[in-house]
Amino acid sequence: MFHTIEEFLQEWNQEAAGSERILNHLTDASLPQQIAENHFTLGELGWHIANSIPVFAGQLGIEVPYPGDYKEVPTQASVIAEGYAKTNRAFVEALRSSWTDADIAQVRQVFGREMANGMTLRMLIQHQTHHRGQMTVLMRQAGLTVPGLYGPSREEYAEMLKNRK
Repeated sequence: MFHTIEEFLQEWNQEAAGSERILNHLTDASLPQQIAENHFTLGELGWHIANSIPVFAGQLGIEVPYPGDYKEVPTQASVIAEGYAKTNRAFVEALRSSWTDADIAQVRQVFGREMANGMTLRMLIQHQTHHRGQMTVLMRQAGLTVPGLYGPSREEYAEMLKNRK
């Protein structure tokens, strides 16, 4: 569990940067890609992670504006990426300005159960990572290049090998 705000933000900022890299690789044409009928599309997943930040923040008593109506998924990839980036900046700023390190250990009702704030922050990261993984599969299906997150992607690795010679 996190013990300080900066400890959380160090990890969060790295994860958010990864999400922004993924979102910035989407194209308008790729947004309808889905694994099967009645499953999230690539655009819906991107919009979901952008809108999840204010949902989790609200559970923590932190007010963060939504990037837009959750039910109205944008048809432009840039709107999703910009919405995520703007919401992320607002979240980080609100967390820094309204919390102290002592707030990390506070326990509150979150999604119907008692949980320490630090665990809720962990859940936010894991939720985002889960959906980002789904997005990378859909990106491949849509013919997009997937950026590396925890190491180089297939394309990045091939480029590294090529440059070694």
